[in-house]
Amino acid sequence: MAAASWYHRDISRVVAEELLAKAGRDGCFLVRDSESVSGAYALCLLFQRHVHTYRILPDDEGLLSVQTIQGIQAKCFRTLPDLIGAYQQPNNGLVTPLLYPVHRARQAADEDSDGEDGRGGGHTVSAVPAGGAGTGAWLSAPIASRTHISQQLHQRLQEQVHSSPASDFMGFMAEYLNHHLQLDLEALRHGHPQLRHLSTALVTACRALHRRIDFTLAGLETLARVFDPPMSPRSPAREQVSPSRATTAPNLELLLNKISTVNHLLSSLEKKVLKSLQETVSRHNLALPCVAAAPPPTAKPLAVQSFEVKVGKLQRAALTVDVESGTVAITRKGSGSPEETIPQDKILQLIKYQSMQSKVRLVYDREPQRSLSRDFVFPNARKREAFCQLLQLMKIQHSNLDEPDLISVYVGTWNMGSTPPPRSLASWLTSRGLGRTQDETTACIPHDIYVIGTQENSLGDREWVEFLRASLKTLMAIDYRVVALQCLWSIKIVVLVKPEHERRISHVHTSSVKTGIANTLGNKGAVGVSFLFNGTSFGFINCHLASGSEKTHRRNQNYSDILRSLVLGDKRLSAFDLTLRFTHLFWFGDLNYRLDMDVQDILAHITKKEFETLLAVDQLNLEREKNKVFLRFSEGDISFPPTYRYERGSRDSYMWQKFKPTGVRINVPSWCDRILWKSHPETHVVCNSYGCTDDIVTSDHSPVFATFEVGVTSQFVPKKAPGSDPKPLACIEWESIEVIVKTASRSKCYIEFHSYCLEEAQRSGENTSQSCDIPGFLKLGWSAKNLPMLHPILPDLEYLGDQHLLLSIKGVESCESYGECCIAMKSMIGSMAQQFETFLFHRGEETGSMRGWMKVRVPKDRRSTRERLYEWISFEEDDVELAADAPMCPKPPLQRLRYPSQALPLHDPWPWGDAEPSPSLLCRSRPRSLPEVAAGYTNPAYFIFEGVP
Repeated sequence: MAAASWYHRDISRVVAEELLAKAGRDGCFLVRDSESVSGAYALCLLFQRHVHTYRILPDDEGLLSVQTIQGIQAKCFRTLPDLIGAYQQPNNGLVTPLLYPVHRARQAADEDSDGEDGRGGGHTVSAVPAGGAGTGAWLSAPIASRTHISQQLHQRLQEQVHSSPASDFMGFMAEYLNHHLQLDLEALRHGHPQLRHLSTALVTACRALHRRIDFTLAGLETLARVFDPPMSPRSPAREQVSPSRATTAPNLELLLNKISTVNHLLSSLEKKVLKSLQETVSRHNLALPCVAAAPPPTAKPLAVQSFEVKVGKLQRAALTVDVESGTVAITRKGSGSPEETIPQDKILQLIKYQSMQSKVRLVYDREPQRSLSRDFVFPNARKREAFCQLLQLMKIQHSNLDEPDLISVYVGTWNMGSTPPPRSLASWLTSRGLGRTQDETTACIPHDIYVIGTQENSLGDREWVEFLRASLKTLMAIDYRVVALQCLWSIKIVVLVKPEHERRISHVHTSSVKTGIANTLGNKGAVGVSFLFNGTSFGFINCHLASGSEKTHRRNQNYSDILRSLVLGDKRLSAFDLTLRFTHLFWFGDLNYRLDMDVQDILAHITKKEFETLLAVDQLNLEREKNKVFLRFSEGDISFPPTYRYERGSRDSYMWQKFKPTGVRINVPSWCDRILWKSHPETHVVCNSYGCTDDIVTSDHSPVFATFEVGVTSQFVPKKAPGSDPKPLACIEWESIEVIVKTASRSKCYIEFHSYCLEEAQRSGENTSQSCDIPGFLKLGWSAKNLPMLHPILPDLEYLGDQHLLLSIKGVESCESYGECCIAMKSMIGSMAQQFETFLFHRGEETGSMRGWMKVRVPKDRRSTRERLYEWISFEEDDVELAADAPMCPKPPLQRLRYPSQALPLHDPWPWGDAEPSPSLLCRSRPRSLPEVAAGYTNPAYFIFEGVP
């Protein structure tokens, strides 16, 4: 066991360096999986306070060798332990021999099924991959240790029994773990890998399945024979040999054959019946009745909506919005006819006031060359938002654009508690209930995309999808199309879109990750869907993380495992952090983070609706503040009560006690069910609602919803064909780049540049300067001569303003990433170089920062652009006095103001230097759900931003 303990499997480079730093002795080493080459390893070795990383690569025959400089003969080894043993000797080409293995930490088995108590004892066992000595080392452990392994596995099984309906099956497995596991271990130790006793236990447990399949097969075969072509009288009768009669002794191979036969019969039966009926019609000249196709359902026309408002200090009026006709009418109170009717094409801008959440300014054309603005005060902020949403919808419906600039996205998450849903999901799908909800005037406006995530969903996949489609058809009179369905046991995600958007969806990918016991069970985990909507990439992840108030670290690990293992998005970007691969990424589900407070205190604060006090002890907020999970994600303000754990059948009380054979478990009321998002910089995304229902009571969780207004880009069609202009096209020029990464390595690095606007990825030369004045951090610099000039495939300003660059800092020796970032090109366009600053991320961790100077040059005849539909709604400060220590933001002209698209945390780099301010990155603050973080040296970016040398 000790011989394999230096193998740490898939830990990150940062974690490996931290472990070696703690060991602190020259010659300390460990082996981890390579991040850049699948099936390879990385040997990490500490020498003189710096970590040296060597790649261990397999050849075509599976032999392992340490990567060497060209021309030097590599030494090959059959197993990883053989290689490590050889390099423990001096003079083998490493900076120092491998002297002190850094052992993998033993971790308590703290996983559970639905986690209600999860008392897992024992330790996990290190294992070396195939070809290594891990299996032998494990099996050579003393008998007492193997007995402990059996007890540990049995205890884990016991933790599953209370939530599993298959109690009989669990009984067979318990018998195997108690009495036969050690026999299989002993046989495996002597070179017999058949696991004969496990096979016997599975056959015994599956006898009932044999009988059910025999019964089903007999019926399917009978039905298939009914539709077989009639045989000639001279033809011998065909003997039907059912797999169930082929042999009398059931075994696993027979069971698999039966399942395969059922699969074949089911897939061929419909074709056989269809062919038989078609032949009957043709043979007897039967005329099939002509059935007229039912007309597609049409969306319900929006009713004319009226809003009571104040005009000036005393006057009252009514604003009437007719979306279908495209007009806004202003009628003074007491007047029978409208004072003024404004067509939608005359409305120039809508300005929301920040200081007064119910106030809005309408700017419109009254006469040629003259515009007029009027202020209106609504009864509350929700009414104002409804008015703005209706005007935006009116603009969209009456625009002459072939492709949309703006779409609405609905995201819902619900732990269904393994019970069927109620007959109606209307409140959930129309965002009505508690929190920031939709106004009744806009609740039934259909969204362009619906993304529904569920956990502990006991319905069949097809049954659930059809139930959702039928519910939306009843509510919206639209037959939504299915983009994707992905399931992992009872965790499901469904994506539905309006029929007119179906052609705009492409490159659909789905994936799932198990994070249950030993990351092999799917009772916990995540499912994901990604796709392109025209030119905008979307990612959606629904997860169910480990439960239990004390399992915060386990939940954080679940998040990291999902981030690392979920396969979504463009394969060319697979080396990038998952959160950087999409223009917009939405992450939601039963995250299971709890409140760190006594249950009676929690109940008292809920009664008084003192949610801010509770959010200050919310584990998810606390972990985000520590940069442990969901770095740079945003979440809407929470103004609804905790969604777990209610008494089923009502929402009047929380059932915070759970009685179990092992005692009483306390489940404090918590916001387990959450919706977060992360978008590329300088993109448009606004959360319009975030709340939960109060009338769906079948589960101990309340369904949660959020709706978003999202800017999208279309597939750009240039006015001039590419290559038709002999003049120079657009180019991206770099003057310098400076990077600080958190690492103990001294490796030379290069930068990779990726973007959809480039024909292929580009690569810089090696860094031109390097220093490590501060232990644990490496400062790198590139001058212009070592940075490539990039040429976008299209030179048009309208196109380039929507593009982003993804940059990855990679080590020359290991080709592994030290961090990745995203830069918006919109603010960089111009003849003068602009400064940019941003953070670096890798595998969910913040690993450093980058700053530099660049410019995007666009030919003069390609600088025309147009205003996007979402750009005519802006935000006005309205005489707000900034605090003395608040950052001063340059105030752009009125027509350039934009609604803030997402909150940026403290110390976010200023993206534009001395250039004109970017309209989509105005002054922003942290979400109110997250307290401010004190400045400190835990973040490597502070060495840049705070001027530390």
